[in-house]
Amino acid sequence: MIRIKRAYDPASPSDGYRILIDRLWPRGITKENLQADNWLKEVAPSTGLRKEFHSEKIDWQSFRKKYEAELQGPSAAAFEELKKLVKQHATVTLLFASKSEEQNHALILQKLLKG
Repeated sequence: MIRIKRAYDPASPSDGYRILIDRLWPRGITKENLQADNWLKEVAPSTGLRKEFHSEKIDWQSFRKKYEAELQGPSAAAFEELKKLVKQHATVTLLFASKSEEQNHALILQKLLKG
C-alpha cells in the first residue's frame, strides 16, 4: 500500500515506512516530529521545475509531464531506489510539504508506483 501525507500531519502507526520526498526539509518540523524513516530528496522535482510551477510559469499538466521526464532521466536512480523501498515494506507513506493536497509531486509518484 502506498499512501501520501503532508509532512505537517501527525505520524500514525498505520503509516508504515515513512519517506520524505521533498528536496528541502519542511519548515518548522524537527526530525523527531516528522518521524521519517528515510529522506529521498533526489526523487523530488528539480529546483528549477519546482520554482516554475510555484511561480505559475507552467500549469499542472506541464509540471506533471516534466516531472515524469525527470524521473526517467536525472532522477531515475532515486526513483528506482524508491521502487525498491516500496517492494520491501507492506505500507509506505510518502511525505510532502506542499500546501496543495490536489496538485503535488507525491500524487504523481503514488500513481507511477501503483501503475
